[in-house]
Parts: sequence; C-alpha cells; structure tokens
Amino acid sequence: MNDAQAHRGPDDADTLFIEQHQVGLAHRRLAIIDLSANGRQPMWDASQRYCIIFNGEIYNYKDLRRGLIRDGFAFKSDSDTEVLLNLYCRDHINAFTQLNGIYAFAIWDSVRAELVLARDTFGVKPLYYAANDNGFLFASELKAILCERSVDRRIDVAAIASYLTYLWCPAPRTPLLGVKKLEPGCAMIVKSGRIQRHWKFQDLPQVASTRTVDHQSSPEVLAQQVHSAIRIGVQRQMVADVPVGAFLSGGLDSSAVVAFAREFTQQRLQCFTIDFRDAAGNWDGFAADLPFARKVASHLDVDLHTITVGPEMADELPEMVFHLDEPQADLAPLNTLFICRLARQHGIKVLLSGAGGDDLFTGYRRHYAISMEKYWSWLPTTMRRVLASLASNLPNSSTLLRRLAKVLTNADMPSDERLLAYFYWQRPAQALSLLRSDVVNDINSSLISSPMHSVLAGAHSSCSAIDRMLLLECKFFLPDHNLNYTDKMSMAAGVETRVPLLDADIVALADKIPQQYKQRGRTGKWIFKKSMESILPRDVIYRPKTGFGAPLRHWLSGPLAKFVDDQLSPSSIRSVGLFDEFAIAKLIDADRKKQLDAAYPIFAVLATQMWCQKFLGAVTA
Repeated sequence: MNDAQAHRGPDDADTLFIEQHQVGLAHRRLAIIDLSANGRQPMWDASQRYCIIFNGEIYNYKDLRRGLIRDGFAFKSDSDTEVLLNLYCRDHINAFTQLNGIYAFAIWDSVRAELVLARDTFGVKPLYYAANDNGFLFASELKAILCERSVDRRIDVAAIASYLTYLWCPAPRTPLLGVKKLEPGCAMIVKSGRIQRHWKFQDLPQVASTRTVDHQSSPEVLAQQVHSAIRIGVQRQMVADVPVGAFLSGGLDSSAVVAFAREFTQQRLQCFTIDFRDAAGNWDGFAADLPFARKVASHLDVDLHTITVGPEMADELPEMVFHLDEPQADLAPLNTLFICRLARQHGIKVLLSGAGGDDLFTGYRRHYAISMEKYWSWLPTTMRRVLASLASNLPNSSTLLRRLAKVLTNADMPSDERLLAYFYWQRPAQALSLLRSDVVNDINSSLISSPMHSVLAGAHSSCSAIDRMLLLECKFFLPDHNLNYTDKMSMAAGVETRVPLLDADIVALADKIPQQYKQRGRTGKWIFKKSMESILPRDVIYRPKTGFGAPLRHWLSGPLAKFVDDQLSPSSIRSVGLFDEFAIAKLIDADRKKQLDAAYPIFAVLATQMWCQKFLGAVTA
C-alpha cells in the first residue's frame, strides 16, 4: 500500500506493525517543515500511547506549540506533526476545531485500542477507507486500498452516473461500492476493525445557526477587510523550511495570492504557468492567459516560468486517470501536473494556488446566470416551460448560444433543481441512458442529486440563491472536483499545493458579505476586485473570466478523434461491460455532426472507461 502512493512522499518512508492489535501504519514523507529525521512518521508521543501518521500542514502550529509548552509538553522536533500529536494528547477530539490547515491524519491510541481519523474542513487533503470482514483500511489514495484483494470491487452505479452528470461525485461515494471518501470536516473512530463513530466536527458558515450577514459596513470598509484577510491568509501559508512558489495564471485569484506572497519570502518569488500552442488564445470562448500572467509577473517583479504544450499532453491521459483515483472528466488536472513538474524541476516543493476565490466570492458564469433569473423566474411554469423548450432547440454552433441554452433549458425546474442543473454537463436521466440497462437496475436520477438536496435543505434560512449556490460550490465542487485533482496531480509530481483563499478567517468573512457585493451585475467577485485595486493593474482585475482547462472540444473533434474511436469502440465498451455501445456511438455521432454539444459527456465516458480498464481490468458491475 505504501509503495502504491510512493509519489506522494519521495523524501522518506516508514512503516509500523503492532502485532498485538493487528494494526499497521505506513507513511510517505514530503519533507516541508523540519526536514530532519525528527519529523519522520509514524511518530509516537513521549508517553508511547499515541502514534500518528499525517498528510498536510498545520499553519497555526507555532501558536499551538507555544500553548502546549506552557502546559508542560516537551518537543524533540520542530515539526507541525509533533504539535498535532501533542495537541491530541491534551485535548483529544476537541483538538480538531483548533486546527488551521490542510490535513488528513490517523492517530492510534494504544490504551483504548482505537484509531481516530480526521479530514480538514474543505477536504483539501483526500482520505479513502474500506471496511469488510477482514478489517478496516484507509489511505490518501484509492489505489493503495486496492492492494488488498478482499476489497469489494463492484461498481457503484449511482457514483458513475454522478461522474457522467457533474464530472465529479459527492463524498462519501467513490466509483466502488467497497471504498468510501471521508467527508470534509469529518472524523471517525475505528475499533477492532469496525467503525464505531462517524461525525462532523466542523461545517461551513452557511449552515451555522449563528450565521450573520454584515449589512451595515460600507463597501469600502468591506473591501479593506477582504484585502487584510487575504494578506494574512497568504502569510500564514508561507510557513515552510523549503522555498515556496506559486501558480500564476494572470487571473485575479492567483495574482492576488502572488501579490501578497512576494511580501513574505526572502528570496525572489518563483511563479509557474502554462501556455497552449494549439488554438492558443481563443478556444471554447476563453481568452489566452499568458499575456496577463506575464503582465502580472512584470508588475509584481516576480519570476515566471512557462511550460508550453499542445495536443500531445493528452498522451498522459492514462497517467492522469491513474493518479486521480476517480474518473473526473476534465483536462485541467493535466495542466496542474505539467505546472507542478516544472516547479519541481526548479526545486520548488510547495506551490500556492488561487483556488477557492470563485467559490467564496462568486466568479463563475453560473453565478451571473443566477443573478439574472430575477428577469424571468417570476413567469408562470407554463411560460418557463416554453422558454426551456425553445432553449433546447438552440444551435450549439457558438459559445454564446451554448451558454444561453444551458441557462434556459432548465428554466421550468423548481429553484433548487435549477441550482443543481447549473452543474450539469448532461441531465442525470441522460447519464443513466448511456449505461447498460442491466447495470442500471433500480438506480434512479433522484439518487444522483440527493446529497446536494440534503445540503440545501440544511442551509441557513438567510441564504439567498447566490449563497445557496456558493454552499454547493464549497461542499461539493471544490472538494470533490477542484481540490481532489489539485492534490492528486501536484502530489504526483512531489509538490504540495496550498490554498490560501480558503483560510478559515477569509471563509468566515466572505460569508458575512452581502451577495450584492459579490455578484454585482455582470461583475463577479466585485468586493474582491475592489480590494485589490491598490496593488494590481485594473485590466488584470477586471479581465474576462478564463477557465483553467484546455481546448477539449477542439481536440476531441481533431487530434484526439482517433483515440476516442479506439477507446470507445464497440469491442472496447463490451470488454468493460458498463456502457451501452449503441448509445455511446449515437452520442459521438451527434456531437460530430454538431447536433449536440457533447464534448464533456463523451470525455466523461472516456475517463470512466479508462478508469475501469486501469483499476478493474474487464470486471465491472
């Protein structure tokens, strides 16, 4: 199991087996804080009662350490791992809410003979587990768990339908019935190989009973608060005993992080980005990033390293599928992998990311679409049904018409259903229709969206439609999609990615800001943008939104067409036995004839097919 995820820790490795309790712990180390052997794991506390294995960083570990020393705890290392271990010795499960960081860890209590596991509030760090008659397994990556042959490898069809619908699947589901993801902000206690307790120790502000929105402060005051909070959040996450670099796309989020990070590094800040030589600058309705990244780098006087790629990057799709552990149908993970490899070549083991800005302050096109619903959502259902019908017949020949169709095709849905539909790449019923009928059995489309509906039902009564959408972003889209691929692909290159914009204080502040200061007309992240006007060029701050991806539609119809035909040939589909070969052929044909915009559904099928071949061979449902 440890060897299966050796890429996560190229600096050191160790294992521990406690025969009396039949407990095995294994760890791979990417040394970032206290590079000496004193930081090695598994790590015992001074009393030899508790043993920890830990992936991640605790940013407030120095403050916590000072409190522990005052309470009589001694330290033999300068690592945040030992601080976390001693904090648990003192406070047990009450320690979790004191942590500011990204983490997944397990602590063995030799007196109680129980294992405690926990995962950070946003799920920046992954944690998978499986339980059967042979006992309990857990790991940072699913592939490690599959080293144990007794793990149930039957496909979770509802999960597969989620990947086909959203491109991601909400925790705790994974592609396999026998393997689960520990949900963000959750912990569990395992005893004698069985899960004894599973609970949420920390949730997002939108579901808190004490949620308050600041309607009193002026936008100028709020903008200054945002500026200060982000600066402090970045400073906290600069803690490391190795050089820290940053992603720099030239968008607001990464540019803001870089602007503050350069204040807190003693060396010239190293930044990294990607450029596309094929259809660069204008694909799928996006503008090129590189000119803006260069402008920001020059403005802030930081070094910018660029890796240039083309369709050949798709040669690494099998590698991407392997490292992701889940069939996420997005090319953005390859961008992360290539950038992190470049960073590692320059001696950088830690990168700061701008992930989270859109999920806290708005910024995605769907947020603007929601703000525009006020102009038509009051219409009677019959009229909205006409709108939806007209939209479904719009041609997909242009980016604008595709986006308009995506907004209005679901106009006749109830409000919460419409929120979910903004995440659709195809409707759940359409996703299920791509699977073999004998595989689907009694799975229905409502099962696919039930986790999201449950979260919306628990949202605070003060949450607006924008707030409810941001809750879905933070609960699902971030941990199950963006953060999952960011962690997996960066760790595949031996690089840790940090997300300063998800600092706890920034999250709390963002929740208090009224929605009209987030999405203001066509301008998303309005308050964030105002907060950065003093340190970034206006044309960078107010540039059009650009996606972090690749020209998928262009590549699927051109350079990757043969690859798709080979991977999704009838014989290949039959060998896996999950999809309906005729439905897939029809989908591909309709996309190539421009009758449908099915690039992402096709890629979702492709990723799932490759995942099954990689992890299960020809054995599936």
